[in-house]
Amino acid sequence: MRGSLKAYRQVNVESQKAEASPHKVVQLLLGGSIDKLLQAKMAMASNQVAKKGELLGRTMEIITHLKASLDHDKGGEVAGNLESLYDYMLRRIAEANAESDSAAIDEVIDLLKTVKEGWDAIPAEHHNIKQPA
Repeated sequence: MRGSLKAYRQVNVESQKAEASPHKVVQLLLGGSIDKLLQAKMAMASNQVAKKGELLGRTMEIITHLKASLDHDKGGEVAGNLESLYDYMLRRIAEANAESDSAAIDEVIDLLKTVKEGWDAIPAEHHNIKQPA
């Protein structure tokens, strides 16, 4: 049953991404990062070292993808600030993994929540919504 639920969630996320605007994709990635960090924190608390490492690694991949997708031409100073913030998050996650530091994970979760709240507050007319074919 657990595997079926996981498969359903993956299909649901993939279908949302396939139909999502670029804005929605960023929201999904930010939310996924937060979820993975919460799971990593639970793995850390239960001494599941391999699972913790896997989850933190996947979070780092997501943040690296977010960083790579920044448009410095259109985003200007905001894109530069986000790039610096993403770099900081990546360092803190690496430290959290190496030192089993749940406070570092909490810090990154708070930062990601703040970024996500900013994205969530962007009015719909600025989402670049894809038009149906």
